[in-house]
Amino acid sequence: MRLVDHLDKGASLGGDAPCLVCEGRTWSYDEVRGLAGRIASALAGRGVAPGDKVAILASNDPVAFTCVFGISLAGAVWCPINPRNEAAENRDLLDLFECSVLVFQASYAPLVDEIRGALPRVTTLVCLDADLEWALGWEEFLDTEPVVEVRASASLETPAADDDLALIVGTGGTTGRPKGVMLTGTNIETMTALTLIGYPWPEAPARPTYLALAPLTHAAGVLCFPVLAQGGSIVVMRQPDVGGFLAHVAEHRVTHTFLPPTLIYMVLDHPALESTDLSSLQCFWYGAAPMSSRRLEEALTRIGPVMAQLFGQTEAPMMISTMAPRDHFRADGTVAHKRLSSAGRPAPLVTVSIMDEQGRLLERGERGEIVVRSSLVMRGYYKNPEATAEASAHGWHHTGDIGYLSNEPDDEGFLFIVDRAKDMVITGGFNVYSTEVEQALMAHEAIADCAVIGLPDEKWGERLTAVLQLRPGEDVDVAEVQAFVKSRIGSVKTPKQVEVWPDLPRSRVGKVLKTEIKAQLAAK
Repeated sequence: MRLVDHLDKGASLGGDAPCLVCEGRTWSYDEVRGLAGRIASALAGRGVAPGDKVAILASNDPVAFTCVFGISLAGAVWCPINPRNEAAENRDLLDLFECSVLVFQASYAPLVDEIRGALPRVTTLVCLDADLEWALGWEEFLDTEPVVEVRASASLETPAADDDLALIVGTGGTTGRPKGVMLTGTNIETMTALTLIGYPWPEAPARPTYLALAPLTHAAGVLCFPVLAQGGSIVVMRQPDVGGFLAHVAEHRVTHTFLPPTLIYMVLDHPALESTDLSSLQCFWYGAAPMSSRRLEEALTRIGPVMAQLFGQTEAPMMISTMAPRDHFRADGTVAHKRLSSAGRPAPLVTVSIMDEQGRLLERGERGEIVVRSSLVMRGYYKNPEATAEASAHGWHHTGDIGYLSNEPDDEGFLFIVDRAKDMVITGGFNVYSTEVEQALMAHEAIADCAVIGLPDEKWGERLTAVLQLRPGEDVDVAEVQAFVKSRIGSVKTPKQVEVWPDLPRSRVGKVLKTEIKAQLAAK
């Protein structure tokens, strides 16, 4: 299946049904398919051939998202560009991906104007919502005379090959030039299948309603495909707003949504939570970063028994392992406390193992790098065979995460992630996994979020260091925090240095930037 085939499947269940909803306006499946066909024709008219790269630089927007299906219908490759990137990073991505067309919103016109002179491969600039002297307007672009006819039904007549490239996504690396992850139609089809297999959905003829607050350029976007395949509707929030999120859930009777942990913490702390009707929710996905088990248990009580974890990465999107709402509980209905700190079970169409540095597969209970085999795994890094070979050494995809598969009876087969390989701290000759220390810290009532890193130390090799962000109105004593951690996981894993900052530096998708924390502490 190509990306557009998910839209066609939904349309086959009823073209008049609502497909995209935003700020009081609704686009039916037929309307979205019609616009996708016009976009595909316009791309062909501008010389875009199958396999060419088309970039989209936009915040959450129904028309921008419809461009994804037009690109797919034209046989081109979708290149999502994160609007929160710096101008230089986006210039590098557009050059790396060899994009010939860039579609963007007017709010990002200053950024595009700054870099367009350094993008010789980009021959067509299209502004979605304004008239600019140096870019095509939206209607002007759509009125382009096509070189070849492209109809909205073409995807039903020309099925894609299994290895058709569907999109290229930047890794978003915090150091060095980012890599381009090549994802095929088969990768996304596998992800869609795993999503449909692993989580609860309304029974037909009822259809899901998915609320997209998180960026459609990331996890929130690819989770739309299983919803569309069932003829469901996507409610698009243009800007992140926790109060608006809660209001949308109640107003639109949302059944499915996704948020990273940082935003879920904000939902739990929002005064409107207790008075909001959340009874329509069936599946509230969380992922993209580790979540505090204490706050997850709070969410199971206050949001409902609907929390659903997913673990993946750009190279193997979303569904390496899954934890459906029911898996958060034991058979007797009580909360499975230890399981809350896991990443769920390996997904049905994914083989997960643990590997040591010599390429030897380890037994359950042993810690090593998490490696994966599946049709979920990327084709490779765009024009980077060295990085592709490194990521696929010994015939497995290497995630870069350290973890283990549990051999304990109650949690047998559950995957536990203990750290990123690069974030492990070696202090006094002991390996300390920062995630374990962070979980212990997050059990403290006063701590809203934290990051644990290693700093150079003459005595210990690396000094275990914790940087805390406190909940509003809270204060802590450093010695008390250290004693709190020591009582839970021992003295070796207790931070020797504790800092309290008003905010932690974060990436564009909400992940804490440990490299920046290290740099700031080093500068001090």
